[in-house]
Amino acid sequence: MSRADEIFIGNCKDIIRNGVWDTELDVRPRWEDGAPAHTVKKFGIVNRYNLQEEFPILTIRRTAFKSCVDELLWIWQKKSNNIHDLKSHIWDSWADEKGSIGKAYGYQLGKKAIYKEGEFDQVDRVLFDLKHNPASRRIMTNIYNFEDLHEMNLYPCAYSMTFNVSGDTLNGILNQRSNDMLTANNWNVVQYAVLLIMFAKVSGFKAGELVHVIADAHLYDRHLPIVEEVMKNPLKPAPKLVVDPSVTNFYDFTVDSFELKDYDYSKLETKIPVAI
Repeated sequence: MSRADEIFIGNCKDIIRNGVWDTELDVRPRWEDGAPAHTVKKFGIVNRYNLQEEFPILTIRRTAFKSCVDELLWIWQKKSNNIHDLKSHIWDSWADEKGSIGKAYGYQLGKKAIYKEGEFDQVDRVLFDLKHNPASRRIMTNIYNFEDLHEMNLYPCAYSMTFNVSGDTLNGILNQRSNDMLTANNWNVVQYAVLLIMFAKVSGFKAGELVHVIADAHLYDRHLPIVEEVMKNPLKPAPKLVVDPSVTNFYDFTVDSFELKDYDYSKLETKIPVAI
């Protein structure tokens, strides 16, 4: 059975049973009708996914794999902060009239700096170090840039990746300040599992373990009945991720470079409201 399902269910049960509510606080997020979107949360959840064993996508509900990868490439490959470069509409609520989300996400990864080896942005620096200095303990990215926060339409949630090579294996740690567990948890896990696989493939390593560190893991009040419904669904085997073997350059990957084989999931008929 899918290990990602087991982890997700364990997290949600822990949050529901042992979490802390913010109903007494004045919260920023609002529902579409203007009501405050309160949450129950757990602090400091750490999950581990072994990519050698299986691809960590939920089967108890569908995760939109192609849209996940499209957004990942929008941020990490295109380094864009404009929704017109994105096929889905998940960022529409945070974009201005020109389609910009401000100096966030892809904008931060695309900012360049001068090193002794030359000029790099954050993505190209990771690629350089994996090839030329894999023993480094400094291979990481960070898009939570204090000087630009006031010009971001949404502060980055998943803000930092740390890459670490052990022998012939590339591992990674995703740090996330905030995670809406129902709408975004597995979305982020799938994305950064794919990212780790991409970096490993073009650098000559095997993709190993993805560690996901979440500071504030929460369930919104209006999501609780949906979560309870999802957790009752049967656990099914994880699908197999097939990556185009001909791709050897990070910037040559497309959405179609990845295929999920035998992805069997339970359908969720209930529409999930999103707090803004």
